[in-house]
Amino acid sequence: MRPHALLLIATALAAPAHAETTLRVMNYNIWGAGGNEGKGIDETLAVIRAANPDIIGLQETRLEGADCTADACPPGGDSIAPALAQALGWHVYDQTQENGVLWANAVISRYPIGPASANDLGVAVDVDGQSVWIFNIHHDDEPYQPYQLLGIEYGPAPFITTGAEAVDYANQTRKAGMDLLMADMAAAEGAAAVFVTGDFNEPSHLDWTAAAVAAGTHPVVVEWPTTKRLADAGFTDAYRAAHPDPVAKPAFTWTPTGDEAATDDHHDRIDFVFARAPGLVVVDAAIVGEDGPRSDIAVTPWPSDHRAVVAELRF
Repeated sequence: MRPHALLLIATALAAPAHAETTLRVMNYNIWGAGGNEGKGIDETLAVIRAANPDIIGLQETRLEGADCTADACPPGGDSIAPALAQALGWHVYDQTQENGVLWANAVISRYPIGPASANDLGVAVDVDGQSVWIFNIHHDDEPYQPYQLLGIEYGPAPFITTGAEAVDYANQTRKAGMDLLMADMAAAEGAAAVFVTGDFNEPSHLDWTAAAVAAGTHPVVVEWPTTKRLADAGFTDAYRAAHPDPVAKPAFTWTPTGDEAATDDHHDRIDFVFARAPGLVVVDAAIVGEDGPRSDIAVTPWPSDHRAVVAELRF
């Protein structure tokens, strides 16, 4: 063996190996953290503590405005995210820009939070010297394509019958927001991991499958474009990676209120944790909600009109 080859081997052996990092990332639409029902934040804090996350993407940190309709629902009051972070001893970043992918969003984290992306959709988080990014979004809910397909009135949108029509309306509703997200993700180049959390107000292409239609879970097969676009960009849907069967585990996050058999709503999975990282392993993922069959982690009383999702991720 030549001397320079021995030197290369010695150098490689001396170089420190990159340690694996494990994080618990949560998405939680907190519905005003109790404020919409005149409650304090204690019930929301109990949910967070039960899920034991490290980083959370929050939506609806402010209250629903007095004139809230399907067409327009401006938030009112101040963000509750700083109070949640203070109670936990965590860091906080309120996403205060106004655009089509934010509705009272915030990130709270055990770890220090760094600069935000240009459109305020993501922030860097320093995890023991490693830079990870979390992008936290809240897409428009009107028109809402499951309601359009099922003939449920919600705003002025017309009813539709096919998966292709659903994809077309979904793109009209959310493509511009996804373009903003993809532009902001340039800020995360070189990060150890990138996460996307959010209330997408659109289901998953991994859920509205032929098997789910045959089981009666959903009415038609739809290649929902928002989740599909993230999958095509190399992101993993953490819950569906841990629980790949949408019939056995439909994982409804919308909604813990109301009867699943009711004809004036449709229960579905619209809240997500996506992740992208070299060597990514989804250790586990869970739906956090009320005491009942749809929750993997149950918390009573349940304070939101959405269930949350938490994923344990190693990279």
